[in-house]
Amino acid sequence: MGWQLIRLYAILVYGFMFLPVAVVVLLSFNDSQFGAFPMTGFSLRWFEALWNNDAIMRAFRTSIMLGLLTAVISTTLGVLASLALVRYSIPGRNLITTMLIAPILVPEVVLAVALLLFLNFLGIGKSFTLLLFGHVIFTLPFVILVVQARLVGIRRDVEEAALSLGASPRQTFFSITLPLLMPAVAAGALFAFTISFDDITGTLFWKPGGVETVPTQIFAMLRHSISPEINALGTVMIVLTVGLPLLGAALARRMAMKRGG
Repeated sequence: MGWQLIRLYAILVYGFMFLPVAVVVLLSFNDSQFGAFPMTGFSLRWFEALWNNDAIMRAFRTSIMLGLLTAVISTTLGVLASLALVRYSIPGRNLITTMLIAPILVPEVVLAVALLLFLNFLGIGKSFTLLLFGHVIFTLPFVILVVQARLVGIRRDVEEAALSLGASPRQTFFSITLPLLMPAVAAGALFAFTISFDDITGTLFWKPGGVETVPTQIFAMLRHSISPEINALGTVMIVLTVGLPLLGAALARRMAMKRGG
């Protein structure tokens, strides 16, 4: 009886959390301009309106470019940092690890304000570079944690065997270590892209004037009115932010199974 009550309570909690998301997705296909039930019909007109909205498409291009740059930089730095922290004895390694993952422990709004005040103190204004820098700081810990967890499981003697057979450290990395790390690298890159694409708190503090990402564009649209286009845009965001991590997990599992086989 006790477990049944706990199961019922869990179902109610999850229903309370995800029912509004389901309503947004459902209303994005509503033919009526007013988001209300019962629905007047099924239509894709609001997704077509998104495609023809220059402001939204410009925000999509900005978010995709920002997410890709963040993923590339965070993944590169995360792999290098993980190799240094796991494979080599560095003085103050525990302190360095704590500092690298500290952005996860600090509330994002505090991190956003702190970085903005620090750069203003240095006389550096808001720019796309600042926005990219902030996203890299926020996503780098996730990449490091994922890559480190995979790197610890890779046997060192495999790399030592390649070195003993005459391979250089660079050849060993690209021929042995990186292929074994690839599932974690791909997962970390997708995590970085998804987090960057979905971020709004830090972006509101760091973005320059005239630059909008998809989350900030939704926030700006909500200030004026609740348009059916917002429901369609929310559906696209849900598909991207949920589908990409699931796709990344599936690819990482498949790649790991191939390596194991």
